[in-house]
Amino acid sequence: MAGGAIVQSGSGKEYPGNLTVFVFFTCVVAATGGLIFGYDIGISGGVTTMDSFLEEFFPDVYRNKKRDTSNNKYCTFDSQLLTTFTSSLYLAALIASFFASTVTRAFGRRWSMLGGGITFLVGAAINGAAQNVLMLILGRILLGIGVGFANQSVPLYLSEMAPARLRGMLNIGFQLMITTGILCADLINYGTAKIKGGWGWRVGLALAAVPAAIVTVGALFLPDTPNSLIERGHSEQAKRMLRRIRGTDDILDEYDDLVAASEESKLVKHPWANITQRKYRPQLTMAILIPFFQQLTGINVIMFYAPELFKAMDFGDDASLMSAVITGAVNMVATFVSIFTVDKLGRRKLFLEGGLQMLTSQFVIGTLMAITLGTSGEGHFPKTYAGFLVLFVCIYVMGFAWSWGPLGWLVPSEIFPLEIRSAGQSINVSVNMLFTFVIAQAFLAMLCRFKFGIFYFFCGWVVIMTAFIALFLPETKNVPIEEMVLVWKGHWFWSRFISDDDIHVGTTNVEMGKPNSEF
Repeated sequence: MAGGAIVQSGSGKEYPGNLTVFVFFTCVVAATGGLIFGYDIGISGGVTTMDSFLEEFFPDVYRNKKRDTSNNKYCTFDSQLLTTFTSSLYLAALIASFFASTVTRAFGRRWSMLGGGITFLVGAAINGAAQNVLMLILGRILLGIGVGFANQSVPLYLSEMAPARLRGMLNIGFQLMITTGILCADLINYGTAKIKGGWGWRVGLALAAVPAAIVTVGALFLPDTPNSLIERGHSEQAKRMLRRIRGTDDILDEYDDLVAASEESKLVKHPWANITQRKYRPQLTMAILIPFFQQLTGINVIMFYAPELFKAMDFGDDASLMSAVITGAVNMVATFVSIFTVDKLGRRKLFLEGGLQMLTSQFVIGTLMAITLGTSGEGHFPKTYAGFLVLFVCIYVMGFAWSWGPLGWLVPSEIFPLEIRSAGQSINVSVNMLFTFVIAQAFLAMLCRFKFGIFYFFCGWVVIMTAFIALFLPETKNVPIEEMVLVWKGHWFWSRFISDDDIHVGTTNVEMGKPNSEF
C-alpha cells in the first residue's frame, strides 16, 4: 500500500424514484448553459486568425504579421494585445461569479441562468455590430458576465435535480454542451473564413446570440430545484417538485434530509466566512485545486489556439481551421464516454485514466515538435509528422473529454453542503476563470520562449494533478448530495478535519470505512 492512502468508497442512502422524462428534459435544457461558454472558446481562436478582423481592430498586429519574414513557427502569433482580446472575457466572468452566488442563493438557480443568458445575448449583439475596439471590449465584458452567471448556476442545478445514482451522467450534460458549442464555433469559423468582403468575423461573433437565446428561453421554463425551494421557504412546492422529478410519492426520506440540510444552512449568515472553517477544508481544497489543475492540463491551449497552432505548423489557413473542427468533433464525441461510464466506473478511475492518456500524448506532441522544429522553430513539418501531430492532439483531447473536462465541473458542484454551496461553486468558477485567463494570456508568449518545452511543462502538471487525485479525492459516485460529508469523514486524510459533531445528516444504514481502493 504505497503512500498509506486508503480511499473510501462512495456509499449512502438510496432514495426511491427513477429517472423521469421530466427531470431528463429539464436537465437537458439547463445543460444548454454550457453552449455559451463552449461557443466563445471555439469562436475566439478562429476569429483572431482572420485578416479582416485584425485589420479592422488590431492594425498593428495585422501589419506586423504581414511584415514578419521570420520562419520561427513558435513565435508566429505572439501578441499580447491579441491574447488580451481573447482572455479579457474570463476576468469579467471571474468577477461576475461572485455576484452570481448571491443571486443563486437568494432567488434560485434558474434566475441566475436567465440573467446569464440575457447578458450574453446583449454582448453578442454588440460584438457583431462592433465599430471600434471599445465596442468590442464592452461586448466581451458582457459575454464574460453571462458566462460567469451560467457556469455558477448550471452545474449546481444539474446536481440538485438529478437522482444520486445518475448525478454524474446528467451533470456531464453541461460539459457535453460546452463541447457542442466548441464544435459549432469551429464549423462556423471554417465557413465564415470563406466569406468574401471581409465580414465573416461579424457573422461568427453575432451568432453567439443563438446559444444565448436558447439558454434564455430555456431558463424561463425551468422549474426550481427542491433544494432551492426549501432554502427559500417554499416547503410545499418543494414536496410537489420532488414527487414530480422522482416519479414517486415515497419522497419522505429525501425530503427530510433536504430540510435538515436547509435548517443547518439557515444558521450560516455569512457563507463566505464560514467556508474557511476547518470542517469545510476538504471541499474548499477541491474547489480551488480541481479548476486550477483543469486549466493546467493545457486543454485551452488546444481549444483556444488550435487554428493558430496548426497554421504555424504549415497546415495552411483552411487546413488549420479544419484541424480545429476535427479536434472539436473528437472532444464532443468523447464526452459521451464519460456520460455513460461516470456513474458505473466512478470519478476517480476516469480522472486517473485520462491523466495517463493526456500525459502520454502531450509528451509525444512535444517530441514531434522538438524533432521537426528544434529550438530555432525554423524547421518544416513533413506531412507524415503533421498527421501524427493531429492524431496525438485528438488522443489528448479524448483523454481530457472523459476526465478533467466534465469531472472538473461535476465534482466541485456535488461536494458542498447546502449552506455554502453557492459560495463554493463561485470559488470553483472564479478559480477556473482566473487560470483560463492566465493560460490564455500567457500561452503564445510561452510557446515562443519555451518552444516545444511548453508541452513538457504541461506534462509535469498532469503528473502532479494525477497524483493528487490518486491520494486525496475520495469516490463520490452514488452518494446523495446532502450526505457527502460522510465521504470526507471516511477518507484517510480528510477525516481529521471533520468531527463527529459536524455530521448532521441521516446516517442510518450508511456503511462507512469500507475501502474502495488502495494505493
